[in-house]
Amino acid sequence: MIESNSFSLIDSNILIYAYDKSETIKNAIAEKILEDIFTNKKNAAVSTQNLSEFFVNITNKIEKPISIIEAYYVIQEIISMSNVKTLIIEKQTIPNAIDISSEFNTSYWDSLIVSVMQENNIHTIITENEQDFKKIPWLEVINPFK
Repeated sequence: MIESNSFSLIDSNILIYAYDKSETIKNAIAEKILEDIFTNKKNAAVSTQNLSEFFVNITNKIEKPISIIEAYYVIQEIISMSNVKTLIIEKQTIPNAIDISSEFNTSYWDSLIVSVMQENNIHTIITENEQDFKKIPWLEVINPFK
C-alpha cells in the first residue's frame, strides 16, 4: 500500500490546463504532470469536487471544449487508476470546510478541498492558486507554472 503522504492533490486548474489547448505553455506543463500520473511515475489524489469542476469547465468554459463523452472517459480513467486516490466529500467534510474558511479567511470551495485533503492525510497540492492555499499553514503548495 502507498503511504498517504506520498500523494499530492492535483487541483482542478491543472486538470483543466491539461486539456485546454489555448494555453500552450500551461497545457504542456499540465500534460506532463498527468502523463507522469497516467504512466504510474507519480501518485496523485483528486477530490470529487476537482473532478466535477474539471467536467464543467472542460466541456463548457474553455475556448475549445471537449465532448461530454471524452470528458466522461478521462474522468473514468482517472478514478480507475491504482495510483490515484479519489477523495470523497463526507458529511463531516462540510462543517470542517466552514471552520477552515473561517479560520484562514479562504473561500468555502477551496476550504472544502483542504478539508477533504486533511481528512485523507494529504498535505501537498499542485495548483496555480497559490494565493488562497498558501494561507493554510500545514499545506505545501506547488505551482508548476512558476
